Amino acid sequence: MTTDIRHETRDTLLARLAGEPAYRVDQVLGWAWQRRAQSWDEMTNVPKSLRERLAAAWTLGRMDIVRVHGSADTTRKFLWRLPDGAMIESVLIPANPALYGDAADRHTLCVSTQVGCAYGCRFCASGLDGWRRNLAPWEIAGQVLAVERWAATQKPPGTQPPGPAPSERRLVNNLVIMGMGEPMANYDNLMVALRGLNAPWGGGIGARKITLSTSGVVPGIRRLASEPEQFQLAISLHGATDAVRGQIMPINRKYPLHELVAACGEYVSRRGRMITLEYILIEGVNDAPSMAAPLVAIARQLRAKVNLIPYNTVEGLEWRRPSPESCRAFADAVDAAGITTTLRLEKGHDIDAACGQLRLRTGRELAAVPANP
Repeated sequence: MTTDIRHETRDTLLARLAGEPAYRVDQVLGWAWQRRAQSWDEMTNVPKSLRERLAAAWTLGRMDIVRVHGSADTTRKFLWRLPDGAMIESVLIPANPALYGDAADRHTLCVSTQVGCAYGCRFCASGLDGWRRNLAPWEIAGQVLAVERWAATQKPPGTQPPGPAPSERRLVNNLVIMGMGEPMANYDNLMVALRGLNAPWGGGIGARKITLSTSGVVPGIRRLASEPEQFQLAISLHGATDAVRGQIMPINRKYPLHELVAACGEYVSRRGRMITLEYILIEGVNDAPSMAAPLVAIARQLRAKVNLIPYNTVEGLEWRRPSPESCRAFADAVDAAGITTTLRLEKGHDIDAACGQLRLRTGRELAAVPANP
């Protein structure tokens, strides 16, 4: 199969385009990454002969918008259709108190890594229709480019601020890899995509602005600890005892808490970076004040931050969001123990922004439409 050009690095492209001057390679990469080209013909300063050579050797894949849902808080959820007809989601989150510390986020994109999910977390919509396939590197990175291309069409001509051309600005400057799918289950493709998004010739997004979230795939955590890039790590914990976590996350049977915490400890020791423990508060499951103590113990052992997220209700699932008072009481209990704690007043609850919801709803709607006679 022909490879998408965004799977190449600058060095590999220089080697494969032997005979072309280096500045031509930089032009091509600029069109593919900064200008977000969707066809070779858009590369107007690249000679036709080179464009023909590129078209013969690589693809320049695109994803099409199926739906865009806008939230009252300006969160945007995108449903994309890939060339094979599969659909995935991305969520663009506006400026917030920072997700994982440091200065306030500007625009954060939540990115998917798989079509569906095989890990079966009981509260999540991503896996309700099962797992279909891994995303290719260009399909992961392409979510950033497609969102930015869409955003560039939303402002009337003449309203753009001064500076670089709109096509060359980086709207998305923070990435959280916690959309549909388990990132560590598509590790190799994900690393190709993230290195392109991080590279100065590619997306130019700082490694410390990219956070990978895993449900607890221990071998993937250990692999990430050995990578040269300073990518951040977040753990979708959601239960601080094996009894609670096992109830809602089947992965806990394969990698129980003691193994997960040990792998996280190795990551912290090797990288010297603070990790984040994500904890979705689910009414009657893990939101009792008594459950704060084991969470505090894990966070203290790992010197981790805690990100508390009220559950985003999914149609067809039994779980419910706790009251604001319950969420605040739990957050206060963790915070009082000296753990850096954020209670996310999460955005997008009014647009089904939890992973997989829009895809699931759209798929069911399309399936209900009778075929033409």
